[in-house]
Amino acid sequence: MRLKTFVADSMTKAMDLVRREMGEDAIIVATHSAQNGRSVRLTAALEDDIGRDQQPAPASAADDEDDTDAPDAGTAIEQALAYHNVPLPLAARLVAAGARFASAGTVAALGGALDEAFTFQPIVERLQVRPLMLVGPPGAGKTIAAAKILTRARRSGRAVAAITADVKRAGGIEQLQAFTQILAVPFAPAGTAEELIAALPQKNGTLTIIDTAGTNPFAESEMNEMMELALAAGAEPVLVLPAGGDPGEAAEIGERFAAAGVRRLLATRLDVSRRLGGLLAVADAGQLAFADVSVNAEVASGLAPINPMSLARLLLPDFPANGSTPQSSEAS
Repeated sequence: MRLKTFVADSMTKAMDLVRREMGEDAIIVATHSAQNGRSVRLTAALEDDIGRDQQPAPASAADDEDDTDAPDAGTAIEQALAYHNVPLPLAARLVAAGARFASAGTVAALGGALDEAFTFQPIVERLQVRPLMLVGPPGAGKTIAAAKILTRARRSGRAVAAITADVKRAGGIEQLQAFTQILAVPFAPAGTAEELIAALPQKNGTLTIIDTAGTNPFAESEMNEMMELALAAGAEPVLVLPAGGDPGEAAEIGERFAAAGVRRLLATRLDVSRRLGGLLAVADAGQLAFADVSVNAEVASGLAPINPMSLARLLLPDFPANGSTPQSSEAS
């Protein structure tokens, strides 16, 4: 990670400097007022080891074109958030926050607003200490997400092990087991808290990924069972949720899982979803940090960290000013 500090006499000018020197992938990690009270010090970070081909979506060239017919940054952000069905109170906060960075361009303005509104904590396998337990409603994509994390961890050289608590669903054991056999990763099923404790690897330094059965967030017994498993394993529960859901429903899901101790969100199916308001709603309602996103079905390369700028690009594809069907910013 490359860090650089910029000093300017306003936040807008500091953001301009960041964009020019570090590009739109830079993450704002700290802002301070200088001791004299007449300038702003801003620290930005850039992940050098993450290639552009791993980003959830490429930047749109439209932001840098001189197009007199294009809407201003505030209008473009407002239109995009409306298209994605972002809840109105959250959309209003983002538009207001984006106005402070408007001179830096539309993507940078929305990125700055997202950076203020949300936290971003990617899963870094080489640094993860506690086991990761993937939880979420049925059909959210937890098993495939587990396989992607295992694959990425193996590539980084981390020792890993896999456990599935999804022992009742037909094929629940076999699906993850098939991936672990390909990766040559230790695997065990565990249907109870006692079995889960016994299945945890004894070797220090091994990262354990725990897949779970689908949990109905509105069923108290299922949520209690999930929390019991996480407590027994000493695991960090990470919510896995597909994009494209209803924002109101997503917000309630986020609140329920947050109350159960979940602090991070891993979003799936971004490649087949057009409206992402549900993801913003679940993170906002549950105060969940964005971790990673699943951007395609490929187990070997389909998981990527996300930051405010890459999320802004996902929300700001090239779409007509009237808010009709957006056009993908990806090159065809």
